[in-house]
Amino acid sequence: MDIKSCMKRNVFYINPKTTIHEAAEILVKHHIGLLPVVDNEGIPIGVIGMRDLLKLELPDFVNFVADVDFVHDFGAVEDTRPPAKTLQKTIKSLMRPVITAEEDCGLLRAYALMLQQNLHDIPVVSKEGKLIGIASRVDVGSAILSAWGKAE
Repeated sequence: MDIKSCMKRNVFYINPKTTIHEAAEILVKHHIGLLPVVDNEGIPIGVIGMRDLLKLELPDFVNFVADVDFVHDFGAVEDTRPPAKTLQKTIKSLMRPVITAEEDCGLLRAYALMLQQNLHDIPVVSKEGKLIGIASRVDVGSAILSAWGKAE
């Protein structure tokens, strides 16, 4: 089986001129964790995820301590929001490089790639490099495990 057989085909994506605020609205509205950023030809050029946006809200000390278990409450920080000026910047300022899987990528290879790169979702591209879907670790893992029943 290949990744094309288990990917989601209805993919939400944005262009590099989308604002941070607009990207956040799309993630919330569609209850998704990753947005591919595509160029005018539909080729992924980056990604922005929930974790990238939430970093704008986390206090700086989170990056400097190995364990936040001792912090039981973030107090007043819980009610802060990124400044409007930050939210109006384009997503280009936050997007990460994209790692994709071609549509004929085997499921074990896709899962290994996702584990090695610490990805929860991976954009799937056609042979021409155009975005055609997205697959999560759960999508890929479930497809692999479903084949176990056929082995009996």
